[in-house]
Amino acid sequence: MSIPILIGLATIVFLLNFVFVPGDPVRIAMGQHADPDTIEMIREEMGLNDPLYMQYVRFIGRLFKGDLGKSFTAKRPVTEMIAERFPATAQLALGAMVVSIILGVSAGIISAVKPYSIWDYLFMTLAMIGVSMPVYWLGLILIWVVALNMDLLPVGGYGSWQHLILPAIALGSRQAARIARMTRSSMLEVIGKDYIKTARAKGLSEKVVVIKHGLRNALIPVITVIGTQLGYLLGGTVITERVFSWPGVGRMAVDAVMKRDFPLIQGTVLFLAAIFIVVNLLVDLSYGVLDPRIRFD
Repeated sequence: MSIPILIGLATIVFLLNFVFVPGDPVRIAMGQHADPDTIEMIREEMGLNDPLYMQYVRFIGRLFKGDLGKSFTAKRPVTEMIAERFPATAQLALGAMVVSIILGVSAGIISAVKPYSIWDYLFMTLAMIGVSMPVYWLGLILIWVVALNMDLLPVGGYGSWQHLILPAIALGSRQAARIARMTRSSMLEVIGKDYIKTARAKGLSEKVVVIKHGLRNALIPVITVIGTQLGYLLGGTVITERVFSWPGVGRMAVDAVMKRDFPLIQGTVLFLAAIFIVVNLLVDLSYGVLDPRIRFD
């Protein structure tokens, strides 16, 4: 189903760019006072004067060859520009995922092991705040408190591990809240099962019972959330990259929208969609590794 999904997405992106988005990319690139003859010549060179169906067929044909076209403004292949920016986006997404897994799974386990305790209420309240909190707002608060007032970390930019901490926390906190709630819910379903009581009756330590017997059997819905969030993080870092001046694919996509750089918009959207599909496929395959019953079925 991945190929039809990508073709359908490519069609939607193509139509959104060329039918519903106002503005002439050539005139935007050349300026409003450019020579009309020059603009017309460039449009002809780019194939923008061809009928819409011809542009679509040409676009799909290039897509099957792995060619995402050439940027209108940078005059460079889109694949080359994405390859330059994606490592920064991947680094931010993985950093945020590490933050979300450590915080979310830990809080969810503690809340499930000690339900309706002060810790449970505290972590679930924080999770509710985290889910409701806009990423850009948290990012600005972190910059104001940690970077400007306390002068502990850089305000923004890219390079060292210090630059990664604030954007990773800002982006990962929202996902940590979702993972915490799912971990708690899944663990509560497992913690009362007979095999958990049997493990405790054997004299196993509480740590072994919770981690080995409880968490492993509660992981499937948690892994689903984590996989979905990883796909979201890879494609949804636009605001965070903007706030922290992080040179990733999301920031490049925003700039492409502002400049009406259609090939670059299409390329980034399709690339991130393909990443999302691959991540979800890996999540589905991981079910059989975590639970042999699924593999046998």
